[in-house]
Amino acid sequence: MSKEFKIAQEFEVQASPGEVWAAITTGTAGWLWPVEYEPREGGAAPFGGTVTAWDPPRHLTARVENVAEIDTQTLNELDHIIEPREGGGSWVRYTHSGIFVDDWENQYDGANQHTTFYLHTLRQYLTHFTGRPAVFVSADAPAASAQPGSFPAVARALGLTDDTADSTADGTAVRVELPGSDGPQDAVLDYRDAHFIGLRTRDVMYRFFGRDAFGAPVGIGVHDFRPQAAGVDHKKWQRDWEEWLTGVYAA
Repeated sequence: MSKEFKIAQEFEVQASPGEVWAAITTGTAGWLWPVEYEPREGGAAPFGGTVTAWDPPRHLTARVENVAEIDTQTLNELDHIIEPREGGGSWVRYTHSGIFVDDWENQYDGANQHTTFYLHTLRQYLTHFTGRPAVFVSADAPAASAQPGSFPAVARALGLTDDTADSTADGTAVRVELPGSDGPQDAVLDYRDAHFIGLRTRDVMYRFFGRDAFGAPVGIGVHDFRPQAAGVDHKKWQRDWEEWLTGVYAA
């Protein structure tokens, strides 16, 4: 049964309104995935949508009806309001609304929790990497990882201990096992709860998604800010992550 939904979250960040605007319009590979907006009201937006508000660096809205490639939604709207803060920084209000056509409670719970994690990643980008070009790589675990309770296997494979569980405090230093690395690597655990893990190094952000809680396979997103990133074989890196995930769930 179709039903409307609305998810509204707001936050402050030390980045300027112009930096926030750039992040949500042209720098999305650094914290979400690469998307493009035609820079005008009435222009093209992701997933076959339309820009309904374009007022840089204050207000961006994009609306999609009959969302392409998403059969559980018939309407999707993303609204961003950015205001400068006295003394510097910005206040951002993000609203995600639309219509889910099936499994409403699960779809809403998944969208709400993903929104919290994505906006946290946006703040990490604005704080540590703003303006730096990024290459985005993603990978999904095997279908077996969609079974509820599968996500903790990722934490174990990374070498994360139980004392970092349910910790969303930025700044926890950890040693983790990553594909293609010779031994454990130093990283910052910037986010961890039952469904998401965020790791940050000097030049890369790693995002882990426990989508098993919402009926989908576990996923990984990598935001690579290394100066040489454009020349790296990222398809091979994607295959490395897929093989790593396959090994995690084969075990």
